[in-house]
Amino acid sequence: MLRIAVQSKGRLFEETMALLQEADIKIPSSKRILLVQSTNFPVEVLFLRDDDIPQSVANGIADLGIVGENEFVERNEDAEIVKRLGFSKCRLSLAIPKDVDYPGLSWFEGRKIATSYPGILERFMEKNGIKTNIHVITGSVEIAPGISLADAIFDIVSSGSTLVSNRLKEVEVVMQSEALLIGNKNLSEEKKAILEELIFRIEAVKAAEDKKYVLMNIPTDKLSEIIKVLPGMKSPTVMPLAQEGWSSVHTVLDQKCFWEIIGKLKAIGAEGILVLPIEKMIL
Repeated sequence: MLRIAVQSKGRLFEETMALLQEADIKIPSSKRILLVQSTNFPVEVLFLRDDDIPQSVANGIADLGIVGENEFVERNEDAEIVKRLGFSKCRLSLAIPKDVDYPGLSWFEGRKIATSYPGILERFMEKNGIKTNIHVITGSVEIAPGISLADAIFDIVSSGSTLVSNRLKEVEVVMQSEALLIGNKNLSEEKKAILEELIFRIEAVKAAEDKKYVLMNIPTDKLSEIIKVLPGMKSPTVMPLAQEGWSSVHTVLDQKCFWEIIGKLKAIGAEGILVLPIEKMIL
């Protein structure tokens, strides 16, 4: 059985549990149990603080972990990235008071910077040849300049609204972050087999994201024009209808180009267009 370490609360917790649910891995809901076993898949979920997950995976307390890239890089533990999951995206940025002129990175020379990620910040500043005074705090880093605790902050930014409300402006993006599936480097063959099945399910769910299954009726003599417009996975499925001279075409479209393509299809002569959501897609 695989043990997966998961953040115990917050946005990453919610998106992780949603991913497991979409992969048909049922985890009983409980707010007070540290370790919960799936009812239909050989995994158990260990709920931890996000900053404890990399160490737990590296030490073998958990076989896998789902954690933000920012925490994984900061902790610098001896675990490996198994898969990038593409959700819980954010960035680690430097921010300063909004009314301060910013000439470039040299502004930070000798300044005091408040952060919860001293390792990443120190490596970044060292790489750029800048000496700073790093002040490590946990919790509400963004209030530090306002109470004269620091000249600037280095923290997670998602929408930027927290910076605005604290009269700060983002001046340097140091790294982009997303959720990672990390793994212990010494998994047994049995656990590797379970991991392969887990990744297979996750990839099926991720492949279906922002995809629509589209069915339409078209005049058979317009088939070649329709097929040129459709960016199907290989080629669209074409089936003759009972009414002579008409065919049914089935394909998969990406949400990003959906309306543009639908407009072209209608212009060519497509009718009765039916759009369906896709739960999973096996490539």
